Amino acid sequence: MNQPGPLPPVDESRLVVAPVLPDILPARKPRKGVIGFIRTNPAMAFGVFLLALMVCLAVFAPFLGTVDPTSLSPARRTRLPSEAYWFGTDMLGRDIYSRVLYGTRVSLMVGFSVAILASIAGLVIGLVSGMVRWADSLIMRMIDGMMSIPPILLAIALMALTRGSMQNVIIAITIAEIPRVARLVRGVVLTLREQPYVDGAIAAGTRMPRLIFRHILPNTLAPMIVQATYICASAMIVEAILSFIGAGIPPTVPTWGNIMADGRTLWQVRPHIIVFPAIFLSVTVLAVNLVGDGLRDALDPRMAKRL
Repeated sequence: MNQPGPLPPVDESRLVVAPVLPDILPARKPRKGVIGFIRTNPAMAFGVFLLALMVCLAVFAPFLGTVDPTSLSPARRTRLPSEAYWFGTDMLGRDIYSRVLYGTRVSLMVGFSVAILASIAGLVIGLVSGMVRWADSLIMRMIDGMMSIPPILLAIALMALTRGSMQNVIIAITIAEIPRVARLVRGVVLTLREQPYVDGAIAAGTRMPRLIFRHILPNTLAPMIVQATYICASAMIVEAILSFIGAGIPPTVPTWGNIMADGRTLWQVRPHIIVFPAIFLSVTVLAVNLVGDGLRDALDPRMAKRL
């Protein structure tokens, strides 16, 4: 056997020394607390702040320098904003500042109530329509018929059959918003019904109620919650429209729509009567929409990966 010869000498000047890296890189600490939430979701944080501010104004309205929003004072009518009357007075001498703050209660109550009721009813209808094949066609044809009518027109038609009150306004707007939630939930359920884990659960003998509550319902909550925020904003706008045209809450109740309806005849000479409630309505709707956009980004796994 041939013995291997000696190895040639190595030129150490040409060797490259690689830097020594740690075996495990330190993980980046996730941002926690309020500051981390604001930096990660600035738009949603701003929306939560505005919405919390409106809720505080509604709850603590009696302690924020307000007076009776229904008290009349003809001698002080159509006053401009001043130190005595921050938002001025209307044609009957009522303090607009007090009426706007108390009107915040009505709008938030209508918006939150409609969002909750429409979401629950639409969730039930969407689950039944998506899981029960024989009932799908019948339910969807009824839903399509209701969706062919604009929500505001449907709400006006329903209010024409009843007397004006907050309860009837909530019921009318809820009925007008249910079809949108039901169709959204049905679409999600139809997608989930074809997933392999659902087929596996059915093959394992899982009954329909357990299948719905264990596998289908949890996956429909995220899009439904996002939809509920937009329904809340839409309900506040529809309530203001109904009150503005005199088909909603009675004029004696201070609401943003009623305040703007009282000031429309004096718009050219006293625009502040309409401007202040319109600003509050716009800010509240903006806050709810910002919260909805933030929830959509937070609950969507595709958006979470981008972040």
